[in-house]
Amino acid sequence: MKIVFATNNKNKIREIQSMLPPSIEIISLESIGCYEDIPETANTIEGNAVLKANYVTQKFGYDCFADDTGLEVDALDGEPGVFSARYAGEQKSAEDNMDKLLLNLENKDSRKAQFKTVIALNIKGEQHLFAGIARGEITKEKIGDQGFGYDPIFKPEGYLETFAQLSLETKNTISHRGKATQKLLAFLNEYV
Repeated sequence: MKIVFATNNKNKIREIQSMLPPSIEIISLESIGCYEDIPETANTIEGNAVLKANYVTQKFGYDCFADDTGLEVDALDGEPGVFSARYAGEQKSAEDNMDKLLLNLENKDSRKAQFKTVIALNIKGEQHLFAGIARGEITKEKIGDQGFGYDPIFKPEGYLETFAQLSLETKNTISHRGKATQKLLAFLNEYV
């Protein structure tokens, strides 16, 4: 089975492909000739995942899944949330985003946060949503060089390390994206 993953993020593609059985092959947006930025104008994580999946299915005619992820910090009333990728500006710099978040948390007692991923799957004319949540806390400094995005400042519950210090295998079993992907995989196994 071949299915389009509506992202240009090679890290996400590699991370999810590593969780899939060989019978499911991910096709990138580049492979189908989709080079434009897909609009992410919804005010929810679920809404953005649906927008991206629908864009590919309607414009290119492929079965497709798309994800959207947000980091929700309790002390900041859920920020950066749906704006996680561009929290510090449209340049989408992970370093700038982390720096802004750490600055905004400087005088806050609570550092509790959660990552939330929603995957929207369009397959055989139907749409299905799968969600995954990883709870944890924001560290006071960046630690680790694995992963991407906010991984160096997010320490998941039950671990002493940040996502950026964990192996890909460990992260895939406990992360928000890993949990949502496991639900997606369980569903796709019916089609393989």
